[in-house]
Amino acid sequence: MQSTTRRSRTRAAMLAATTAFFFAGQVQAHMPYLLPSVFDMGKRGHVLVQASFSDNLFIPDIAMRDAPFHLIGPDGKEGPVGTVSHLRDASMFEADMQAEGTYRLTSGQRFGRKGKMYRAGDAWKMAGHGQALPAGAELVEVQSATLAEAYVTRGAPSDAALAPRGVALEIQALTHPNGVGRDGEMAFRILFDGQPLAGADVTVLRGAGAYDGRKVAAQVRSGADGRFTFRPDDAGIFLVMVRHRAAAPAGAETPYRSYTYTLAFDVI
Repeated sequence: MQSTTRRSRTRAAMLAATTAFFFAGQVQAHMPYLLPSVFDMGKRGHVLVQASFSDNLFIPDIAMRDAPFHLIGPDGKEGPVGTVSHLRDASMFEADMQAEGTYRLTSGQRFGRKGKMYRAGDAWKMAGHGQALPAGAELVEVQSATLAEAYVTRGAPSDAALAPRGVALEIQALTHPNGVGRDGEMAFRILFDGQPLAGADVTVLRGAGAYDGRKVAAQVRSGADGRFTFRPDDAGIFLVMVRHRAAAPAGAETPYRSYTYTLAFDVI
């Protein structure tokens, strides 16, 4: 009887550890995104924006609460968005855009859950509850920091809203993202605190992948100057994503942060 009880407790503990590790991996896999109703506004004066975290691109899963949503106008100045409505799976808001030019829609830097990670070579890995760490691995506390953006244009494209801010992780669009056609090459630069980030792994995802099974359009690595290029071979909506783990600024809640940046754009 006691042996049976011990086996039951052991199985329960193993299940709890496995579940915790699986859940940590699922959280880590969730990507933030902003999806405007249109990228080329024509003469429209507003767009509707969906904001969510998801494992499947543009299929909302977790509403993006507590994000400091705002926009940057064609003059390069920051402005507000409309009232944000939080549903269970997505947050929604409208943004008014009366002046002509390109606007940057942004979630703002959002700080999320904390967890334990360890470095394995050049890679960072989530640590599950009760998981044995590799020899010499150091377990550190990490907080997620997510930033999701998209550009929309009313009338003729402009460049002021594309200027990098020089803070944390971001992708600078060197090719205007609102003027890309199929088979046209796009160029980007990954920056961290305003400096080129070399050797960063970049994933480009296809919105159409939810239907045809080809979710990943490209996987590349940034060069010494932080640059990478992408040539879409079909039309549709895409999202480029990069993650980076680094020491947090002084005064932060945790000694390290896990940054995720995404940029949504369409290809005509």
